[in-house]
Amino acid sequence: MLTFYNVCSIPSSFQLMGIPGLESLHIWLSIPFGSMYLVAVVGNVTILAVVRVERSLHQPMYFFLCMLAVIDLVLSTSTMPKLLGIFWFGAGGISLDACLGQMFLIHCFATVESGIFLAMAFDRYVAICDPLHHTTVLTHTVVGHLGLAALLRGVIYIGPLPLMIRLRLPLYKTHVISHSYCEHMAVVSLTCGDSRVNNVYGLSIGFLVLILDSMAIAASYVMIFRAVMGLATPEARLKALGTCGSHVCAILIFYVPIAVSSLIHRFGHHVPPPIHMLLANFYLLIPPVLNPTVYAVRTKQIRERILQILKIEAKIG
Repeated sequence: MLTFYNVCSIPSSFQLMGIPGLESLHIWLSIPFGSMYLVAVVGNVTILAVVRVERSLHQPMYFFLCMLAVIDLVLSTSTMPKLLGIFWFGAGGISLDACLGQMFLIHCFATVESGIFLAMAFDRYVAICDPLHHTTVLTHTVVGHLGLAALLRGVIYIGPLPLMIRLRLPLYKTHVISHSYCEHMAVVSLTCGDSRVNNVYGLSIGFLVLILDSMAIAASYVMIFRAVMGLATPEARLKALGTCGSHVCAILIFYVPIAVSSLIHRFGHHVPPPIHMLLANFYLLIPPVLNPTVYAVRTKQIRERILQILKIEAKIG
């Protein structure tokens, strides 16, 4: 590490602290975190396998669900193995390039996931408000293009973040990151240079993604609700709303933890730092754990296929 004036330096690596203030509990914290990560991997892989095998699920909603499963696997895998390494072995060292790469994956795929939820809202809008044209509007090609657009948006929005840090802010006050992963603001707060551009860009991206996406999703559901209220019978209304239930649950699972974590980070100065860290980790784990659970419980085709597989395995065993 090169040092200038014994204050700022150019680090070749960083040291992640895990959950600062709870170091004595790291081995115990590894149990719930490791269990949740295992559930996330098994659940999302199961969703991918079931949709691939079951041809009746080759529909837009389930293709989007598969995209969510892949995103959730990337998000959880980009953070949890390293966190468990810190908990078990104290292996908090991470190179500068690996740190910036982890930062990109976390923020990029969180942005992509928000875009997929927006695409799913459009799918539900067409399915309920214009059901006769659903199959012609949301073809397999269109679904693929929507997924690609969400991915490209994530890359374009988040790509500049690690580049700006690498090119504009090479000097750091310390190489110790009081966090369990390389979150953008946690890294920027350690730099010696003028980080206002990075802060403004990060906040702007957060506004564009979370606020505008959630507003667009809310607008689509207002139109869906109006269309549902226009249906003739209560049974038809309940059936129509039931098709949106899993999507609404997944949206709440994704946006609520992020909103709570962001509000506490910005305004909860009285909240102990370990709580900040735990929330920051949970909001990356909760969606990967709960999304496949919600869809498996609420979607009849997925639930029946999983039960059928389990029965076959039980007979073989």
